[in-house]
Amino acid sequence: MTPTVVLRDGLLGTVVPVPRDVAALSAIIGEQRYAALRHDAETFRRRFAGSTIWNVNSTAAGGGVAEMLQTLVGYVQDLGVDIRWLVLHGDPAFFATTKRLHNALHGDGDVGAPDAAEAEHYRAVLAENAAELTARVQPGDIVLLHDPQTAGLAPWLRRAGVPVVWRCHVGSDHRTATTRAAWAFLRQHLEGIDGFVFSRRRFVPPWMPADRTWIIPPSIDPFAPKNSDLDPSTVDAVLRAAGLVDGPAPATAPEFVGRDGQAAQVTRRAGVVGERLPGASDELVLQVSRWDRLKDMSGVLDAFARHVAPATEAMLALVGPAVTDVADDPEGAAVYQDCVRRWEALPADLRSRIVLVTLPLDDVDENAVMVNALQRHATAVVQKSLAEGFGLTVAEAMWKGRPVIGSAVGGITDQIVEGTGLLLPDPRDLVYFGGQVCRLLTDPALRDRLGAGAREHIRRNFVGDLHLRRYAELFSTVIGA
Repeated sequence: MTPTVVLRDGLLGTVVPVPRDVAALSAIIGEQRYAALRHDAETFRRRFAGSTIWNVNSTAAGGGVAEMLQTLVGYVQDLGVDIRWLVLHGDPAFFATTKRLHNALHGDGDVGAPDAAEAEHYRAVLAENAAELTARVQPGDIVLLHDPQTAGLAPWLRRAGVPVVWRCHVGSDHRTATTRAAWAFLRQHLEGIDGFVFSRRRFVPPWMPADRTWIIPPSIDPFAPKNSDLDPSTVDAVLRAAGLVDGPAPATAPEFVGRDGQAAQVTRRAGVVGERLPGASDELVLQVSRWDRLKDMSGVLDAFARHVAPATEAMLALVGPAVTDVADDPEGAAVYQDCVRRWEALPADLRSRIVLVTLPLDDVDENAVMVNALQRHATAVVQKSLAEGFGLTVAEAMWKGRPVIGSAVGGITDQIVEGTGLLLPDPRDLVYFGGQVCRLLTDPALRDRLGAGAREHIRRNFVGDLHLRRYAELFSTVIGA
């Protein structure tokens, strides 16, 4: 098994990612793109010799940012660049504040900025983390901070003379009083740093200098346990071993290839709330995401119960991480419990068509291969977010050739284009959403056509080599400045 290793010596945790074999990407991206990656890496390595790139975020597992860092840090290490990953320390009050900031940047809620006491606690927590961070960073290094949880580290690093880039993985296409208040709070910490990175141009607030702002969409790793090829028999074995489909567990635990290239096994069981499990031949509608209000798991449940179940024989699986295992998301348990209450209130015939699943995070590779198998097994994958920074679960499902229905919000619109999936103009319109799900369930030819277009679109635009080359350009510019 390949658990996420976090070493703590003080407040900051050091994440030890598994090195990735960058040469394997050539089979996916082609020799021309692979040669360009090697060239850019060699140029950067010579220029950056003796220095370190430090990534700092809020969690080592349980979300898209952590998953991307596992992949990108591993590939960069394989390219011979000194890159490290630290996880900051915060208490529940700190993460409650940063979760509200996260939601506010999406335009959610009516309070965009912390109050005076919350702001002071935010600064105090990050001041303690900054004292350790500045003691580790050496002249010539660069620090890449991720998301609102880390923004308050920037002033301390600037005073220490360290180049700082802040990477924001969230945002809103629309400016509101809530987003403006959140950005006003963050601006006092971030103004004057060396660079800003966003997934979309429309997320950038107007006060950020255009010449220091970079647009770098996220990416998938085709060889990670979440995305690697699985044959149908392995998919079935993984799902039965994890208790996700009906049928006895395999006599032998199914094997998969972990991030370290070694064989691993699926031995843990998922948590399932449901009256029966999907059968191997049942059509399955799937949403995989964190238990976050903005992912609207409850809306998917309600829409399925009202508009999909009465018209089809399909089942629905709402799947997220075990709510006790995501340290930086204090709302997760409440959102999950709300879904459970809604499920319990349904008539028995509808309850039997819906399962709520929590996947263990004790081993991130095992968790990932469960998601992989679920997405490959699903008839249709949905991502009915009310707001979204990027929504990497969309790209992951598209890579597997799955037909995806996603909300026309944030980065989902960059992933689902004509001929690759179906977009929801208004994710709150449950009738329309239900109709689109029924459309996919009743049209196998449409599912096949969208799935084929989806995989090729992801290969061309959202594989990790492009991600790495854009960061090399950004860091080279910062060094030059």
